[in-house]
Amino acid sequence: MKKDKLKKEKVHYIDDGRTIADMSGVSAGKSRWGSGTTSSVGDIWRTYWSSVRMMLLPTLVAVGFLAVAFLIVALIFWLV
Repeated sequence: MKKDKLKKEKVHYIDDGRTIADMSGVSAGKSRWGSGTTSSVGDIWRTYWSSVRMMLLPTLVAVGFLAVAFLIVALIFWLV
């Protein structure tokens, strides 16, 4: 008895132009410090600060939750 084998579907990769997907331009000999950015310091600072502002409230909520949890555990052990 011969088993009928199903053909595997061939996977087609599509290059969408993102640099993280296309690594063909990377060579092992390039210096890490040789290529710089064309962005200005103000652009870099605005990008950094906007990401910090976006994560400030969630960070404060997480720290507040940890502080409350710590206080509850400390009260439980202090009363015991």
